[in-house]
Amino acid sequence: MSVEQESVSGEGDRAANGLAGNPYLLLALASLFWSGNHVVGRAMAGIVPPVGVSTARWLLPAIVLWPFAKPHLERDWPLIKSHWRLLLFLGITGGAIFTVGQYVGLQYTTALNVSVLNSLTPVVIVACGAAAFSDRLKPRQYIGIAISFCGVLAIVTKLEPRTLLDLTFNRGDIIIVANMVLVGVYTTYLRRLPRLHWLSFIFVFALISAVCTLPFAVWEHLSGYRFQLTSLTAFAVLYVAIFPSVISYAGYTRGIELIGPNRAGPFLHLIPLYSAVLASLFLGERLMAYHAAGFFLILTGVWLAARK
Repeated sequence: MSVEQESVSGEGDRAANGLAGNPYLLLALASLFWSGNHVVGRAMAGIVPPVGVSTARWLLPAIVLWPFAKPHLERDWPLIKSHWRLLLFLGITGGAIFTVGQYVGLQYTTALNVSVLNSLTPVVIVACGAAAFSDRLKPRQYIGIAISFCGVLAIVTKLEPRTLLDLTFNRGDIIIVANMVLVGVYTTYLRRLPRLHWLSFIFVFALISAVCTLPFAVWEHLSGYRFQLTSLTAFAVLYVAIFPSVISYAGYTRGIELIGPNRAGPFLHLIPLYSAVLASLFLGERLMAYHAAGFFLILTGVWLAARK
């Protein structure tokens, strides 16, 4: 069985019809909600403690999903028990550390820098897969990644290459780069997951992430950095606990199960595309010609890289 055909999680192979069997739609939705998380994260900067919101992002799903996941957990327990080290590793890297780093980084870096740095992820996934599992990409996939990356640059530079020369990097950017490495490692090792029901995986993942961040959230609260209870913070916490957490992680995991990590990685290039659209819808920014050019390149590159 090839790497691209390996199962990662879920109930098993399903028919290719319907949402659960459509990896392209699942991965596109995951990127959409992660893009929204960037927008919400920037809006929360300075208002919501980063570790506190990271804990809430995983603790709330764990509590809500418990009654629905319980019967599947009982059935999947032998697999969970035998793969606890892998699940702990994924929960710490892809959940606890990544989430905290994301919200801390968003307090210091700019939207432009986040868009550029986020585009490193598909390349990191390829590098991690090659290092850990000796993965190989087809030339078409390399071309697709390169084309979609050019689309990202078209959007963030507004077709003015000199913009890249004006970029400055700070400690927030370093945190975001480290997070991209974590995403690469996390995505690469998802292929090792046993065939768990998606509710079993998300519950265990959320529980590990919440438990690992909770002590630091308590310390953060005692040090005086606390939630400001407003309608914005309430909406933000609910959004990050539902969409970029449960829905995105479940969709991303299932998408990787169906087409493999290397073909799934380029879908992360959709995040800056979505960010431009969301900024137009919610922040009143106009869609320009460079957006259209970037959209075309990103979608072309993703299509090439994701083909069998």
